[in-house]
Amino acid sequence: MRTRLSICLRKIRYATQEEALQAALGAPFPLRPYLCDRCRCFHLTGRIKGKRMPRAWMLGGDGSDPKAGPKAD
Repeated sequence: MRTRLSICLRKIRYATQEEALQAALGAPFPLRPYLCDRCRCFHLTGRIKGKRMPRAWMLGGDGSDPKAGPKAD
C-alpha cells in the first residue's frame, strides 16, 4: 500500500534501517521500520499485525526474555 504524502511529511525520516530499528527498540510499545515509497527513507509504524518481528523485538532489546527476570550469576 502506498504511503500518503501527508503521512510521510509528518513522520521522522531515518536514512538507514538500522537507525530506524534503534529508534523502534527504544519505544515503549512495538514499532517496526518500513521503507517509504514517497521519500525513499525509513519511517516507523505501529502496524505489526501479521508481520514477522525480529527476535530482539519479541524478547527485549538485548535479546533477553523480559519475563524471565534478572539473571543469576
